[in-house]
Amino acid sequence: MTDYFRPLVQIGPARPDTAVALAGGWGWFTHVEVLSRTAPAQVIPAGELPAAAVRRLTAPRAPIAGMSLDRPRIMGILNTTPDSFSDGGLHADVANAVAAGLAMAQGGVDIIDIGGESTRPGARLVPIETEINRTAPAISALRAAGITLPISIDTRKTAVAQAAVAMGANLVNDVSGFTFDPGLAPFCQKHSLPVCVMHAQGDPETMHLNPSYENVLLDVFDALEYQISTLEAGGIARSLILADPGIGFGKNLEHNLALLARISLFHMLGTPLLLGASRKKFIGTLGNAPDAKDRTPGSIAVALAGLAQGVQMVRVHDVAETHQAIALWHAAYSENIL
Repeated sequence: MTDYFRPLVQIGPARPDTAVALAGGWGWFTHVEVLSRTAPAQVIPAGELPAAAVRRLTAPRAPIAGMSLDRPRIMGILNTTPDSFSDGGLHADVANAVAAGLAMAQGGVDIIDIGGESTRPGARLVPIETEINRTAPAISALRAAGITLPISIDTRKTAVAQAAVAMGANLVNDVSGFTFDPGLAPFCQKHSLPVCVMHAQGDPETMHLNPSYENVLLDVFDALEYQISTLEAGGIARSLILADPGIGFGKNLEHNLALLARISLFHMLGTPLLLGASRKKFIGTLGNAPDAKDRTPGSIAVALAGLAQGVQMVRVHDVAETHQAIALWHAAYSENIL
């Protein structure tokens, strides 16, 4: 791509006649920032956009796993691991996982994301059977407990996804962007499963050592566009794909901030966007919170900043607190109640 078009997203009750609705959601824009690898950025009116860019930016996003995307959605993090960076060990027991899932449902979660392999910086690969034994029983127990909300399985492995879907999972969330296991995308295509494609530079065990980019914003965009197009060629419709720029996955603090400042560029992928920044290291660094459990305020601030740029879904640890913040944020700018 020669030029990249980033909508300068606005929200609020007063909308100019020249405003263009963004992706069928709550945001709109009158101007775009044109980015390039070879020329300075410039701002142009939305009316000067090429037709193909207009279609990408304005087409309403199709529901994902039964969830409409015309309002912000919350993905709750439920790790059944002993070693995740923030909640490791808390939900390794099935009963504790069910209690946490029920609390999330009561707190306003829209989809529960269950993972059995830590992908924190420095984490090592978990054997397939171990990961299945951590996740499949938890999903089955959540369904038995009456959870009817969508459930996603956070995995890079086909066999783990197969077991999770058999127990009632509805979406596959792969931090490798479907580059780790060549069998995973065909499995999702065969079963018409929605997927989340995340960008990561490197493997979790080493991704934090020395990440580098020519232009992190454009490099991540190009990588996601390539992978989404590859999945499309394999039979997975773009309407079934969520895109996640992968905050913290092979990115340092400066990289993370560059992505967050211009995350609205990723609407040009023509997919709904997922932002997963909850409790991550950069929040602790900037917010003076060495302990991950003390990063809730900063995590909510980042989530709201993403929603203000039209991000459709946020992945969080603190569901009830985030739900409350979104409800008040929405009411304050729209004069309406969600």
